[in-house]
Amino acid sequence: MIHRTVTIKNRAGLHTRPAAAIVKLASKFQSEFYIIKEGFRINGKSIIGVMTLAAAQGTPIELEFDGPDEEQAMKEMVEYFEKGFEEEI
Repeated sequence: MIHRTVTIKNRAGLHTRPAAAIVKLASKFQSEFYIIKEGFRINGKSIIGVMTLAAAQGTPIELEFDGPDEEQAMKEMVEYFEKGFEEEI
């Protein structure tokens, strides 16, 4: 199991479009994926769960990966967060 803390960088925060993209990206991997915000832990492969986070710009989020491809899953997910969900930062 590995953890990585990232920060929401885009102006609009974690809204519907990036939430759907996160779930789609996470679904490529066998590893379990969880997102933790302020002690609230959700399944990162659940669109409803990800959307409930409603994380604004500047919010720190912890990503948790557990499984056979956890390293690759973490690498790709962290890159997506670091790019600000490919939106205006």
